[in-house]
Amino acid sequence: MRYLDRERTTLAKLLPDLDAALEAIPLANLEHRRSPGIRLFCESGGPGLVVPEKHRGRGARALDAVRVQRALGSRSPSLAVATTMHHFSMATLVALAAAGAGGGGLEWLLIEGVAADGRLIASGFAEGRPGRGVLEPTMTAQVTDGGVRLTGVKRPCSLARSMHLLTASVLVPRENGGGDELAVALVPAESEGLQVGPFWSSSFLAGAESDQVTLDGVLVPPELLVRTGSAVGDHLDEVQTAGLVWFELLMTGSYLGAASALVERVLRNDSVPAHERVRLLTETEGAMAAVEGVALKVDSGVVDESVLADALFVRYGVQDTLARVVPRAVELLGGLAFVTSDEVGYLAACTNGLALHPPTRSRMTAPLAAHLADGPLTIA
Repeated sequence: MRYLDRERTTLAKLLPDLDAALEAIPLANLEHRRSPGIRLFCESGGPGLVVPEKHRGRGARALDAVRVQRALGSRSPSLAVATTMHHFSMATLVALAAAGAGGGGLEWLLIEGVAADGRLIASGFAEGRPGRGVLEPTMTAQVTDGGVRLTGVKRPCSLARSMHLLTASVLVPRENGGGDELAVALVPAESEGLQVGPFWSSSFLAGAESDQVTLDGVLVPPELLVRTGSAVGDHLDEVQTAGLVWFELLMTGSYLGAASALVERVLRNDSVPAHERVRLLTETEGAMAAVEGVALKVDSGVVDESVLADALFVRYGVQDTLARVVPRAVELLGGLAFVTSDEVGYLAACTNGLALHPPTRSRMTAPLAAHLADGPLTIA
């Protein structure tokens, strides 16, 4: 079996024709601000990837999803990063629906609509806010007779220019009184008061459309407000935990895919000594096996603090692997490959992005140490 065959076979099974379409487009075009990658992803049924089949999705389990993201990362790092944010939002909504927190089955109707119509959801959750849980409020909410009005800014916000919906966490009064509860608001992109503006200045990962989304008194009606039943607290609940596990797994797989694109170029070069090629293969496949190990735990139905801790350990371990593998791959490809095309340098630079996503290793050192001493896991 050739390198990445397993991942690309999984991608072809779940999202037919997408891999072939991406392979036919130059990397520079896929990474451009006007990349066709997001459109191709939608046309292939990508928005429903992690939605159960009975709810009109593709039914990808965690193991399949990380393989799909690695395959996408090997073709277009921007597309893999952007779609991870969509899947993160969808996985959080699926966890909410499965937990029955909001009641009434409205959550499944929303999820089915997204999957069936190929809609993209951008994440306005707090995954980029140090010291906050993923569902903690990022917007201020004013309760009105017609719903809630949201005001706030999310930046960077991947899929900002292609999104159909924005998810945002808000704090609202409980319907039966007794204080406030967290809710997830789904904000249509065409809502009055929602604006998208420039933010991402770098040419790297520009195809992810990570710009600024501003909400100024945007009205969200009750039918687009999914109540969680949870209050803001110091500890992660099961929905927050599930969302973060999916985020870590899929983002790690995506950047591992970008590095794998470099390794693949080395493996196809017969002038590179066999022992060097096998060394790179061993490192990247070992890293992927660790990611898959956590994904299998998710697929077994175990998604708790210990699995989130494992996902973080694996993610930081993969960062170290990429720090070794990528420079070595660039060196083995040689100066001619580096100077005659932007692709080698571009892919190498993109792989650094994994270390920049929250929660960063430096901020998680103390929380993870406390967790290993039998304390609750907190996200810094």
